[in-house]
Amino acid sequence: MTKTMSFAAMHFSVAFGVTYALTGDVVVGGLVALVEPAVNTIGYYFHEKIWERIRVWRGSRHGTRTRVAIAMPA
Repeated sequence: MTKTMSFAAMHFSVAFGVTYALTGDVVVGGLVALVEPAVNTIGYYFHEKIWERIRVWRGSRHGTRTRVAIAMPA
């Protein structure tokens, strides 16, 4: 959990820093630092769903239909 929290802190810091550097606005930097990770999380969920379908499709082409259970957030 410590690694996850440190990554989140780094992610927020980078999002804030880049936005602040581009706009010079602390409020906009703060908003982007809060909104971007939330949007990125949603994008990641769908990214994983798509890649799971690709993995299954590739397996079906080669005659292997085994599926590996992947825990996905509800």
